[in-house]
Amino acid sequence: MKQHDKARCALLICDMLNDFVKEGAPLEVPKARAIIDNIKKELKKSRKKRIPVIFCCDAHKKFDREFKLWSRHAVKGTDGAQVIKELHPHRQDYLVNKTSYSCFYKTSLDRILKRCGITHIIITGVVTNICILYTVAEAYMRGYQIVIPDNCVAALTQHEHQFAIEQMRHLFHADIISAS
Repeated sequence: MKQHDKARCALLICDMLNDFVKEGAPLEVPKARAIIDNIKKELKKSRKKRIPVIFCCDAHKKFDREFKLWSRHAVKGTDGAQVIKELHPHRQDYLVNKTSYSCFYKTSLDRILKRCGITHIIITGVVTNICILYTVAEAYMRGYQIVIPDNCVAALTQHEHQFAIEQMRHLFHADIISAS
């Protein structure tokens, strides 16, 4: 992360919600549990450096059109739509509700980033080949520099994860790093 120290960064934590992370959850991503400690380290570093932390979270309506494609999940106001307790947001953190794959689409994310003067986004969470990939695509098109700690994102399969990592690296010039 040293080359990004002078940049104005924000840490984005995407969909680390009960309905994605907990065992037996409607859209369980088992590998999500393996990245919790790594995200906690990024969170601790960000808070220590006073880097803005933004939780982007699915918050669907009861009969959301996405449920035609995916199991019912992260319905706004339910326990499944809550950030996992291990990563509980602090009062100074931002919480952005989303209803699509991209954390930018019809959300306040871009306004928050611009208001904070952000140039670089460190993106963590799930699912690498869905919400992470589409958020990276839109961040790139909006002119942000993207950093992906590869041990802070997870997909359902290693193949899907690796495909998305390569797409983000080659198409969107994301800096794929190994977080410590």
